[in-house]
Amino acid sequence: MNFNLTKYPILSFANSVKNLRCLPIEELPQLCCELRQYLLDVITISHGHLASGLGVVEITVALHYIYRTPFDNLLWDIGHQAYPHKILTGRIEKINSIRKKNGLHGFPYRDESEYDVFSVGHSSTSISAGLGMSVAAEKEGKNRKTVCIIGDGAITAGMAFEAMNHAGVIKSDFLVILNDNQMSISKNVGALDTHLKMLRNIKKSLKDEIKFHIWKQKCYKNIKNINFYLHSIFSHLGFKYLGPFDGHNIFSIINILKEIKKKKDTYMLHLVTKKGKGYLPAELDPIKWHAISEKNKLSSEILSYSDVFGSWLCEIATFDNKLIAITPAMCEGSGMLKFSRLFPKQYFDVAIAEQHAVTFAAGLAVSGYKPVVSIYSTFLQRAYDQIIHDVALQKLSILFAVDRSGIVGNDGPTHQGIFDLAFLRCIPGIVIMTPSNENECRQMLYTGYMYNQGPCVVRYPKGKGIGTLLMPMNSIPLGQSLIKRYGKKIAILNFGVLLQCAFFAANNLDATLVDMRFVKPLDKNMILKLSSKHKFFVTIEEGVISGGAGSAVNEFMMINKICLPVLNIGLPDIFIPQGTQEEIRHDYELDERGIYKQIFCWLKKE
Repeated sequence: MNFNLTKYPILSFANSVKNLRCLPIEELPQLCCELRQYLLDVITISHGHLASGLGVVEITVALHYIYRTPFDNLLWDIGHQAYPHKILTGRIEKINSIRKKNGLHGFPYRDESEYDVFSVGHSSTSISAGLGMSVAAEKEGKNRKTVCIIGDGAITAGMAFEAMNHAGVIKSDFLVILNDNQMSISKNVGALDTHLKMLRNIKKSLKDEIKFHIWKQKCYKNIKNINFYLHSIFSHLGFKYLGPFDGHNIFSIINILKEIKKKKDTYMLHLVTKKGKGYLPAELDPIKWHAISEKNKLSSEILSYSDVFGSWLCEIATFDNKLIAITPAMCEGSGMLKFSRLFPKQYFDVAIAEQHAVTFAAGLAVSGYKPVVSIYSTFLQRAYDQIIHDVALQKLSILFAVDRSGIVGNDGPTHQGIFDLAFLRCIPGIVIMTPSNENECRQMLYTGYMYNQGPCVVRYPKGKGIGTLLMPMNSIPLGQSLIKRYGKKIAILNFGVLLQCAFFAANNLDATLVDMRFVKPLDKNMILKLSSKHKFFVTIEEGVISGGAGSAVNEFMMINKICLPVLNIGLPDIFIPQGTQEEIRHDYELDERGIYKQIFCWLKKE
């Protein structure tokens, strides 16, 4: 879909940073208006992250106007807000392909543009990476500048604090811009958020021009409360703190950046912005308009797996006040909104702090409570040591509700939840369950919650289920699989939501089909039983083959000298690109015809 750029005359000229810097400064407000409108026109049709980008239009224009990008390093934390950056750096004609198969990445991506100096997708990495680049720039000696843009949500994470702690000692030539819109995806929580509110409130009566003049003249003693400039947490961490300033005043931002660029020091520039700026629905409800996605074509009566989890959580809490639900800033996405309102004393949003979420849960478990940690698969990677050291080693009973497992889709390689089975399976004492439908998910959540001998994981996918009726809760015997179809010669062992696709292959090949349900512990008796009556084994999972569920089957068969050919079907040893879930399953032959084809071709080779 092509957009007529004639309605955006200044933006169509400033389609590269070289042209942008040729514009007189008086035309920059109009450029910002056109950029914001273009972003609205494109994203409301082609879909993608919207509200964050609308809020940083002026910041983006000012940065590229003042700094010598791509020579100067410009890093965007997470990257939800980087759409205006992509538009201004030569990708305006392709922006409608963002997050689509073979299109632009939804986040800054080094292979896509020289202006994307660091590939991102997960939060709170920018200050660490930027600090490394600033140290390298000093060694290079070419006066290369480094600027990081991080949100007030992302800066709450432990990694950001670690980086600031280091930066304040190094004192390199380094600027961190704090984009303070009082939001992450959900509303911000925590003591740092309270501190930022205090900074905003104590100086909101001072105009930007006065604050800027005070900073330049260093006349702190003459203005009431201005000594608070020296007492922000960032000042105590070794940064020269400036702000807060209006992040939508393009002239003010440019003047400040010009002055900072002249100096060589470690700065924190605090800019207050409005998420969704310029689009009233997004300003009023930035959570809803954080991203725009295509309407699901399935019936609205079919629940998503996140909905199943959320309703299960509320049901358990009605009779068990020992339940404590924990999320690292993903309340809405994880289906926990209703629970958070009905059971506020049993709900904790710990902000973007996955490591803390897990060890916080461990402390609760030690004290006799029943923690449930709701977390996306791709973000669980960040808490790996805590799962091993603080939970599994101590045999603590914590339920991990691992959402967005398997192929996630349009957010690309940083968000595909394909590694969890492989990195969790090797942890001693952990139970791992892979539901194939909504009801199994519900029963497994209950099974994991009632288990009291160590941690349990229930991993489920993004999106809708298949319309399975939800039944009353009952515990599933550990390691118990279910035979879904009896056949001859071939035994197909399925782990998770690809079961419906596996039926097609089983029916056409007259194969036995088993819903394994548990990756750990495996149903070893079922494998032994099947091995005596079948000539071939096939394992299926929506995750990496290396070290995954199929590998567990292989290991068991080898140690028990079961010498049968085994085909492991899953994802190859690569990072999976963006595309819809359907497109990716088709490309990697994980849809029903792809699974059938893989098995048929493998058998034909024999």
